[in-house]
Amino acid sequence: MATQADRFDAEKAETQPHPPSQPTPSLAAAEHHTSGHDRHAEASPTGRLPSWLRSFEHTLLKYNIETRGIQRVEDHEKQRLSWFAYLQVFVLWTSINLALNNVTLGMLGPAVYGLSFTDSAICAALGALLGSLPVAWIATWGPLSGIRTMVWGRYAMGWYPSKLIVVLNIIVMLGYALLVAIIAGQVLSAVSPNGSMSVVVGIIIVAVITWAVTTFGIAVFHYYERFAWLPQLIVFCILYGVSAKHFDLTSPSVGDSRTVIGNRLSFFSICLSAAITYSGLGMDYFVYWPATTSRSWIFGMTLLGLVLSFIFTLVLGAGIASGINTSKLYANAWTDSQGGSGSGALLVEAYSPLGNFGKFCAVIVALGGIANMIPPTYSAGVDFQMLNRYFDKVPRVIWNTIGAIIYTVCALAGRNHLGVIFTNFLALMGYWLAIWVAILLEEFLIFRKAKLSNYDWHVWNDRRKLPVGIAALIAFLVGWAGAILCMAQVWYTGPISRLVGDYGADMGNYVGFSWAALIYPPLRWIELRRLKR
Repeated sequence: MATQADRFDAEKAETQPHPPSQPTPSLAAAEHHTSGHDRHAEASPTGRLPSWLRSFEHTLLKYNIETRGIQRVEDHEKQRLSWFAYLQVFVLWTSINLALNNVTLGMLGPAVYGLSFTDSAICAALGALLGSLPVAWIATWGPLSGIRTMVWGRYAMGWYPSKLIVVLNIIVMLGYALLVAIIAGQVLSAVSPNGSMSVVVGIIIVAVITWAVTTFGIAVFHYYERFAWLPQLIVFCILYGVSAKHFDLTSPSVGDSRTVIGNRLSFFSICLSAAITYSGLGMDYFVYWPATTSRSWIFGMTLLGLVLSFIFTLVLGAGIASGINTSKLYANAWTDSQGGSGSGALLVEAYSPLGNFGKFCAVIVALGGIANMIPPTYSAGVDFQMLNRYFDKVPRVIWNTIGAIIYTVCALAGRNHLGVIFTNFLALMGYWLAIWVAILLEEFLIFRKAKLSNYDWHVWNDRRKLPVGIAALIAFLVGWAGAILCMAQVWYTGPISRLVGDYGADMGNYVGFSWAALIYPPLRWIELRRLKR
């Protein structure tokens, strides 16, 4: 096993432009040095691979494609980083989140929930802030542990129960990419001359570009995200300028007081769900950072990047959608969504006063969605390897390809039902993540005594030394029961949620979090006394 690892490391070193001992000026460069570490020598019991897989690994290494999967990045593999790296954290999350899907999400406040612009903006901003807090906290564990987010979940959920979390996270990641692919496809179709480009072609275009970036691994991923924010910021600022005259800043929210309260809470929840979704991948992009990295700076830059980009895009979407009440053109564009062009048609209509330049801006917006699709595609490819020890033998590139195929096919099938997918799927994503965060937080604060030294990062792949996970699994299921009782979706409204207004109020996130937080400590205490781990 040692011989094989040495051989892969030697082969990778031959392809590197700089020796690993030198300080690296950027995060992407640091990860580039260690991306060729031999995955299978660590994870496989025998250290042996089929000949065709060994050959494939050699090919990946030859072209500097990242081959590391879920394996821990050891301290000696990490690279020194300059202070500029902390700025990259802010840029990374801003590029990821400054995307058209969040503009579309903001549109739901006035267009679907009947909220005023003011109500929509406040609910969106506060929901994004609350949902971003756990993401920022989880991101700080990446440099410290050197392991991926879902692997870290084993330290609370245990070996086997954590596989359930991994399955849910894969669904979330691929589902999120599916949503963005549909929206981008709609925009590209709407700006094409006389609709000559179908939504199908638009979806395939963004999916293929996303797959290409994720194939080369985290170094190219970081390089892409370093610059993706700039064109998006420019075209969104232009969109603010050209559409602001149609913002309806005076019309009140629709419905009686109880209905308005329920709709505010539901929209607040869906914005929270969109933000907290990043909790399932928050650590993945910082595992190559040294353990001495400042956790405070990682937390602050992550939170700042997410919250500012969320507020910028969500408020823009709410403003455009409020114009449905004052502009016949906006109203017609939104009504045309039943024909398959979706909210993308409303966005294109907002750019229409600029003529061909407006169409160009809309294309930039659509392609900017790729920056939002790359992280879930990359992380889903890594997560697949946690499901089975044989899956870990399959290179990450293969899993990324499979994931891209899955969400592309699903996007093509569901392209005419974006509104239903958005309002239901986003909220469902938030339920389980809120419950999972509650368990992770209490494991750290109560049972690890809030001490980082109480985590042994070397046992990440040893199920005999990890928690059994019975307490976490029961708490997770109880939390889900509470979420079901208090959820409010088009297809189901829980009995408790139904008591608020005409359409209910989505309280699944908060009740699920609370129930899991109440039941986990006593169950975990019993588990520790009986099973000693």
